[in-house]
Amino acid sequence: MSEMEMAESGKTPKLKVATAALCGCFGCHMSLLDIDERILKLVELIEFDRTPLTDIKKVGKCDIGLIEGGVANAENVEVLREFRNNCDILVAVGACAVNGGVPAMRNQFDLKECLEEVYIHGIGVENPQIPNDIEIPLLLDKVHPIHEVVRVDYFLPGCPPSADTFWTFLTDLIAGEAISFPYSLIHYD
Repeated sequence: MSEMEMAESGKTPKLKVATAALCGCFGCHMSLLDIDERILKLVELIEFDRTPLTDIKKVGKCDIGLIEGGVANAENVEVLREFRNNCDILVAVGACAVNGGVPAMRNQFDLKECLEEVYIHGIGVENPQIPNDIEIPLLLDKVHPIHEVVRVDYFLPGCPPSADTFWTFLTDLIAGEAISFPYSLIHYD
């Protein structure tokens, strides 16, 4: 049913939700999928655009964008900017998106040192050379949280946020309610 037909019938069009991953482990996406059968309730309220569920590679115009991972290379910057441009609401999901997470541990070292450690001095390296191919995205000197590159509307912390945290966040946001987490969903001890 088109938006015009929905408006004429009195139905509200479903919100479009997209997801994307940058530099990280994809654990936040796995946690989102851990909402299990509640995903069926969610699809009554939303339409998924780019997600692992749809296998759509390019993001279309969306109401809500959930993005995990830090910004570690030029391709991450490009994907993030395109995602921001297409999402009315952008949510930084997980520690890597919020503060750089584990990938940002390399920030204490010079990029050249990191590359040499892996490709020149690494255990078992047989043909020591630092890759230099145009197909490999150019690494940034540091890994950045996404808010250092684009404007972020919401931050969903955790490594990864739990399925219940995702569920609470999305259902409150979709309902237009203030997002309110019980302490059990936002403590990390």
